Amino acid sequence: MEGIILQVDESDTHLNVQIKPEELQGNLDVKSLLNAIKNSEFGDFYINDEAVLKLLANLQKAIKNESNDTLIEQVGERRDNDVKCKIEEGLLSATLSITKGYGASQLTIEDLVSLAENNKVQRGLSHKRVYALHETYLVAKPGEIVSATIAKGLPAKNGRSSKLQPLVQNALDRILRPQTSHHGRVDMRNLGDIICVKAGTELLRRLPPSNGRPGYTVTGEVITPKAGEWQTLRPGDGTVISGNDDNLLLAEMSGMPKFKDEKMWVDDTYICKGVNVGSGNVNYDGAVLVNGDVTEKMEIIATGDVTVNGFVESATIHAGGDIIITEGAMGKVNDAGTEYSTILRAKGSIHIQHGQGLDIKCDGGVTIGRQLAFSKIVCKKEMFVGPVDKPNGNLFACSIFSQNRVQAGTFGAVSGSNLTLDFSEGFNSLLARKDSLDELVRQIRQNCSRHADRMKIINSKFIPDDLRDKVNAAQELFDNESQLMQWLEQKAVELTANKNDYQQNIMLVANKRIYPGVVVKLNNRTWRAEREYSKAKVSFQGHQWQCESVTT
Repeated sequence: MEGIILQVDESDTHLNVQIKPEELQGNLDVKSLLNAIKNSEFGDFYINDEAVLKLLANLQKAIKNESNDTLIEQVGERRDNDVKCKIEEGLLSATLSITKGYGASQLTIEDLVSLAENNKVQRGLSHKRVYALHETYLVAKPGEIVSATIAKGLPAKNGRSSKLQPLVQNALDRILRPQTSHHGRVDMRNLGDIICVKAGTELLRRLPPSNGRPGYTVTGEVITPKAGEWQTLRPGDGTVISGNDDNLLLAEMSGMPKFKDEKMWVDDTYICKGVNVGSGNVNYDGAVLVNGDVTEKMEIIATGDVTVNGFVESATIHAGGDIIITEGAMGKVNDAGTEYSTILRAKGSIHIQHGQGLDIKCDGGVTIGRQLAFSKIVCKKEMFVGPVDKPNGNLFACSIFSQNRVQAGTFGAVSGSNLTLDFSEGFNSLLARKDSLDELVRQIRQNCSRHADRMKIINSKFIPDDLRDKVNAAQELFDNESQLMQWLEQKAVELTANKNDYQQNIMLVANKRIYPGVVVKLNNRTWRAEREYSKAKVSFQGHQWQCESVTT
């Protein structure tokens, strides 16, 4: 632009603008001057706007005074790139921050790596991250700040505590994992030998804790992990720690082994070849193993597991543990569908190969080998009809009250017989607990607020020495009340999460089809199958039931 000369000083740092008023053509304003600088080789210099305004003001004075003296003003400068490397707390990450300079030479990847190393970054440096940061830097505008984490350390992984490894399976686990025949095929009739262990049998081994895995910081220091701790090996009833190995648990007596909640014990086991009129009813403090059938109107009551390696017909079984029926169970139902001749009650889970006309209630889950019909089921955990890994059995003409998902191959029948799945009981129980807890939290929060105001007034007053102990006691009571409120608020949050989890977990999963007549309920939210569905899942989403296809 005629009349304007741009040049840097001898230090190659500052940008000077010379204006010769007599050579200018037309008016020169701020925009024109800035465009001239921007379009020059000094376009990426830092420009001082106040200096530009001062130069133009001097130009206007020169024009007014008709002066042709050359005007010179320093309006800009080079500014170097500002690069900072920050090692985060704990020395587990390093962040590189670049403020792009004005008119400065471009940084290279090698420059960034060298700067990181000069800041004691020795391990965990990612050249891929440095390259990505450099690419961002290149397209950034002068003065723009770009940053990224370029190095990461490895936190130490603490060792795991010793682990208890059962050496024998629970009876129910053996049932649900049938043995494989010598031909390599799974034989559903060969459900494994339901046997009891003998005294001296190895039941449980305590595996040693691990030492963990060392970590490292970005500065190259080793982080020492915390070794795992030994878990106490507590012998349950009927077990004893081996005299030759402190980490081995042996059976102290013959019976049925059971491992639950990290505890192994052996139930004293009553073994018989059948329960019928000839043998009489069974009431036993321990486990019961029946190698035969349980016939009509007979009763078995046991504090442990009840395993029937046969068939159950119109009988009653109460178990303090699991109920396992390797064959099937059959009962009769009255016309109103309210009374059943076969009653099964368990504090654990229940497994039946197939059943009809049953009244089932348990605190655990229910697994049916092949088919269940004309029955009532109340359970708190999952229900499977068919193999657990992919249920493909049939479920129809039943009333099911569950608190978790129900999976089968086919729900309902071609005839359209009613099959009801009601998930309301567990949900209502959670709601009742939540409402009670919310009311309690509300009351305690009000009390805490009122007591906090009073304690504030008391502490603002002069307290005589003879009342100091009473004030301290009152303060301690208030602190305890505050801690109680915080604990209850946390429990209220957990209950809300449990309620949400419950709604996500309840569902019907059909791996083959759903026939008309199937009804799914959660209080007044009801879904009814009006047509046939193939491979579908019915779940509770957005406060209503949704049916969607299952592709796998």
